[in-house]
Amino acid sequence: MSRMPSIHTPSPQHLFILTGASRGMGRAMAEQLLAPGHTLLCISRGVSDPLQSLADKTGARLTQWSADLSDGAAASARLSEWLSTQQPGACLSASLINNAGVIPAIVPLRDSDPADLAQALRVGLEAPMQLTAAFLDSTRDWQAPRRVLNISSGLGRRAMASQAAYCAAKAGMDHFTRCLALDEAGQANGARVCSLAPGVIDTDMQSHLRGADQSSFPDRGNFERLKSEGQLTSPEDAARRVLAWLQRPDFGAEPVDDIRNSKAIS
Repeated sequence: MSRMPSIHTPSPQHLFILTGASRGMGRAMAEQLLAPGHTLLCISRGVSDPLQSLADKTGARLTQWSADLSDGAAASARLSEWLSTQQPGACLSASLINNAGVIPAIVPLRDSDPADLAQALRVGLEAPMQLTAAFLDSTRDWQAPRRVLNISSGLGRRAMASQAAYCAAKAGMDHFTRCLALDEAGQANGARVCSLAPGVIDTDMQSHLRGADQSSFPDRGNFERLKSEGQLTSPEDAARRVLAWLQRPDFGAEPVDDIRNSKAIS
């Protein structure tokens, strides 16, 4: 009697979708998410061979897309199509992390280039809204817990000269997250959402701010002091703290929060 061939059933996975994984905290988050039992989709400016090598080593499942998030409509359509191919029963959880952002030229608004302003708002606000809508629509019938983590900034809550576009994008991210929390609260398996400021991190953005023209950017000295006084968090440590926040049992209790609000978990 011939033996029926065995059918391999993939083990359930935790699904993570991450934008802006090419450098800084985003790259560190991608590396830390490449763990056994995880499926990671990275949407970034380029594809990373070292990330694929790390995935092969850890046994994580990695998919990488090279995408221009200034065209968030195309990225969100692709995400919807990709999610439709996934097996909901094979996901233990599903999380979207909107991390990508753009810092335009550090100049007063009157001196800004219209194209730079448009790109900053498209990447920093429009694309996160479009990707979130696609994620929530495509997974609305999934039984697995769903979470949306928007990486915000203290500059979304505090005005700064010569940073109008970046501040506006992050402030918009905070407020659309508040609206989203109200939307999802009324659903049977609504997603839990949070717009989180990750603190000050030693990334290219900080170098960019320290190198700005003092006459155009009066806050440059503050950023120089953060570096000289050792107050910047490494991307790796910031990534660990942000990902730990994503796993908190009370994630989303406050739709807008700050990583420095280290309140105890009840």
